[in-house]
Amino acid sequence: MRAIVFSQPGPSSVLSLVDCEPGAPGPTEVRVRIAVSGVNPTDWKARAGNRPLAFEEVVPNQDGAGVVDAVGAEVAGLEPGDRVWIFLAAHERPTGTAQELTVLPADRVVRMPDGIGFEVAASLGVPAMTAHRALTVHEHGPARLAPGSLEGRVVLVQGGAGAVGHAAIQLAVWAGATVIATVSTDEKAALARAAGAHHVLEYPDAELAAKVRTVAQSGVDHIVEVALAQNAALDVEVIANHGSIAYYANNNGDEFTAPIPASFAKNVRWQGLLLYTVGREALAAAAEDISAALEAGALPVGEAAGLPLTWFPLEETAAAHDAVESGVTGKVLIAVADDLR
Repeated sequence: MRAIVFSQPGPSSVLSLVDCEPGAPGPTEVRVRIAVSGVNPTDWKARAGNRPLAFEEVVPNQDGAGVVDAVGAEVAGLEPGDRVWIFLAAHERPTGTAQELTVLPADRVVRMPDGIGFEVAASLGVPAMTAHRALTVHEHGPARLAPGSLEGRVVLVQGGAGAVGHAAIQLAVWAGATVIATVSTDEKAALARAAGAHHVLEYPDAELAAKVRTVAQSGVDHIVEVALAQNAALDVEVIANHGSIAYYANNNGDEFTAPIPASFAKNVRWQGLLLYTVGREALAAAAEDISAALEAGALPVGEAAGLPLTWFPLEETAAAHDAVESGVTGKVLIAVADDLR
């Protein structure tokens, strides 16, 4: 089978295409024939990191979708032929999705509802599960998402045209929230509206906080934050009492400062989140709720749905990583098996 591998960290040029034998699933593992591999910022960052690799050779990319090829003797609920989506394929393993067949734990493989395309399923994983977590950490909010679970709440998505922002908009709208999204350009504003945001505001804007408060007069309940170093003061200004600010990235800076009296007076919850350390319970809950949203048709992708897709063939995985690193808008996908798409 064909696989993309790297044996030392570095630029995308460390990635190479090789032929190798597929692995066999252990008792609690599943082997999946990959149709589409999804690329996230975490994938190129893991490849470019300055730490020694934990394995002699690694296949990159956490997310993907395909068809179950074989299952271990102790696996229940999955069988060969099932169409599935995958998350955290390469976490603490060398078995990412940039290959034709990958073996991974069964609890990282989720059966797809009927009628869902592989391009949709491969766009989930890191973005959708991060968005789910960000929307379920409020002190007095729901721990699970479903239609009506965010009814009456206002969600602010900072960076509404990114992959996580896109998923956060879609999940929040599906759950019944009023959604405000911030973006940096008119083109990204159109994408956030296509994703379903009810109100879209552009930055930089000295009146941005006032415009948010015009929509959310009692304050914003949930903030999904991609650039806390840049936005912390604004977030505190617009947050409601007992609101949550869930931050998942360090765009525009590694440290932040915030008004202390204003934030403690509002009982603000500052909630960091990282899928790699969030725990199995949170991952399982996200997988179930995302599958329900999928079945409801709430998570479409493509430019008309607010998430443009950029495609690469497997042999151009390095270029796919470079595209994500350069900040291409939308989702970068790798076509691994054209006969399955």
